[in-house]
Amino acid sequence: MTPKSMTRRQRHPEADRGLDLYESPPEAVRALLKVETLPHGLWEPSCGRGAIVRVLREAGHDVLATDLHDYKSPDQDFSSFDFMQQRQLPYQAIEAIIQNPPFGRANDFVRRSLELCPLVYMLLRVQFLEGIRRKDILDRLARVHIFSNRLPMMHRDGWDGPKATSTQCFAWFVFSRYHRGPAQLHRMVWEPE
Repeated sequence: MTPKSMTRRQRHPEADRGLDLYESPPEAVRALLKVETLPHGLWEPSCGRGAIVRVLREAGHDVLATDLHDYKSPDQDFSSFDFMQQRQLPYQAIEAIIQNPPFGRANDFVRRSLELCPLVYMLLRVQFLEGIRRKDILDRLARVHIFSNRLPMMHRDGWDGPKATSTQCFAWFVFSRYHRGPAQLHRMVWEPE
């Protein structure tokens, strides 16, 4: 008999997942700030309620926070903002895009980000490194900061069921439109608040 933790977990139906809002743990953003020097002007185009935005603003960054949905959050600057329809950066002061994209559309979000901005930071599952359909994206991958310890679980927005520990390994992926050559792999650890 296979232990329950080793069986394939079922995904929640798309109707339940909605816009795939899984708020990023602030510990993940703080860990990134310890290993990367982020530019001052940033855009978080799938900001949700603002989990990434709050940490970056507390660290002194100027962050444009947009999302397709209006989460009625003081950390969200604009709603009804369809990132995938953008053809240019909304402000010249934006030097990088940072986000935890909807997992079901991660490929699309990374591609659009690189079209709009030369520097992109994405919080993704380590499995993102796999896949032939991502070759064009992975060719622009400069660095991967893999968490040595599992991040706190990111539960679906509105989830009121039992809380679980994370079974997924996450990493910060740093893409550069100008990168050539292999990506550097680094290990990182997040610290509890």
